[in-house]
Amino acid sequence: MISESAHALLSASGSHKWLHCTPSARLEATLPEAQSDYADEGRLAHEIGELKLRKAFIEPIGTRTYNSRLKKLQEKPLYQDEMLRHTDTYMDYISKVVHGFSSPPYIAIEKKLDYGTYAPEGFGTGDCIIIGGNTLRICDLKYGKGVPVSADMNPQMMLYALGALSEYAILYAIEKIVMTIIQPRLDSISECELSTADLLSWGESIKPVAQKAYEGLGEFVPGDYCQFCRAKATCRARAEANLKLTDEFCFMKPPLISNEEVGQILERAQNLAKWAKNLEEYALNEILAGSVVPGWKAVAGRSNRQFADVDQAFKILTSTGMDEAMLYKRQPITLTETEKLVGPAKFKVLLDAFVIKPPGKPALAPLSDKRDAYTRITAEEAFGNINNSNENGGLENE
Repeated sequence: MISESAHALLSASGSHKWLHCTPSARLEATLPEAQSDYADEGRLAHEIGELKLRKAFIEPIGTRTYNSRLKKLQEKPLYQDEMLRHTDTYMDYISKVVHGFSSPPYIAIEKKLDYGTYAPEGFGTGDCIIIGGNTLRICDLKYGKGVPVSADMNPQMMLYALGALSEYAILYAIEKIVMTIIQPRLDSISECELSTADLLSWGESIKPVAQKAYEGLGEFVPGDYCQFCRAKATCRARAEANLKLTDEFCFMKPPLISNEEVGQILERAQNLAKWAKNLEEYALNEILAGSVVPGWKAVAGRSNRQFADVDQAFKILTSTGMDEAMLYKRQPITLTETEKLVGPAKFKVLLDAFVIKPPGKPALAPLSDKRDAYTRITAEEAFGNINNSNENGGLENE
């Protein structure tokens, strides 16, 4: 799997930044790319997903060869068993799409796509491309769970679609584009459909913006995309925008601020908190690297006592006559661990009736958040179904 951001200045994955903050692409190019276990974890999950798709649709890989390749991936330090389950979700979605066509569609996995016609020297890698009838489908696996990603007019997906259209329009009469983002760790599959004409129109509309970004021109414009920028901690435009918070509200005279003012200040304060965290991380890394940040130093954080050898420590206690049972806690394994233990199919048959998903704890979110507004329900309503299942034995499906 090739990382597009390592090569393309105007990467598709960074398009939300450079389409709004045009000089950011050139600025980021002067800064080192941060290494992250989360990014490496995502790449590993993509490799597993790619292997599964290639075996199913592209290459006649034998079971022994497939298992050997999978084992090598499983030996990597960041591998977790849940990657198999989550990439199965990705695989199941692709399979459903493929088998939904009346005749076998064209399929490409990890395909390099050139959208340089619309963004200078722009290219990226599409996770899965499917073409059948008059429809081009662009599917993207997002393994992260920190930020929900929607496919709705998503510029990364639209650039991929433009690249695929440039590649395949001469071979296929493509009239419709369907873009899908599969985010299995958030139980999210998001789709967006648009016509080829609308996609091409959007492509033409971004040409001047992309040219400006390529040349490093325009104004720095802070936004929610800053969290993905290499300059997020030390960008002066972002610093000035956050430091305006006190200036903008110093005019307030009454002893209490209104709800309207609370909303305005809270929005700015959240951005300020994110920026402050980015600054702390940057300053700590600078100090650990030997640089000086006036007024600050690195110190050892808080830690808790622990046994150097817990088995030996408990052995001493039991030798004094203490009951070993007193040294251990007995607690049930989690639902996810139970499902892994008995297998998804058997779990569904035996225990599905006992599974509930009560609403999460209320959390504050901006109105732009796509989740439904929180609705209070009683404990009786939340747990009513499982009580009914218990009365019936929960084994109707057996």
